[in-house]
Amino acid sequence: MDIHTDEDHDIARIARDTKVVAMVGLSPNEARPSWGVARYLQSQGIRVIPINPGHDGQTILGARVYATLADIPAAEGVQLVDIFRRSDAVGQVVDEALAHLPDLQVIWTQLGVRDDAAAERARARGITVVQDRCPKIEFPRHL
Repeated sequence: MDIHTDEDHDIARIARDTKVVAMVGLSPNEARPSWGVARYLQSQGIRVIPINPGHDGQTILGARVYATLADIPAAEGVQLVDIFRRSDAVGQVVDEALAHLPDLQVIWTQLGVRDDAAAERARARGITVVQDRCPKIEFPRHL
């Protein structure tokens, strides 16, 4: 897989500057990839806010779970939304993020997850978009 130079620079900046991530689809199951990625991000000093409607009000990896992005208080300062959902769910997640997260800087979709139309809507609002990549794979190259 080719990594475009511009995207590589974006990933380096994201890895350095991101402090708060909302992870849509974070599972409490330690065997799931989302759990491992969240744990990795936490190990790098990044605060992870879980989004999982089936576990609303509970905790995953010590963090309170919210049902939706809209439920996160604006003061939490979410900078990046990491999407662990199928591609057909990305558009709704992106639209919700754009509407409710005032500090949003990055939309990130996991391996195999893409929605180019949603990515363009986010980019039109000045948001950096990284699709079909995993921060647990990408960040170590830049930290």
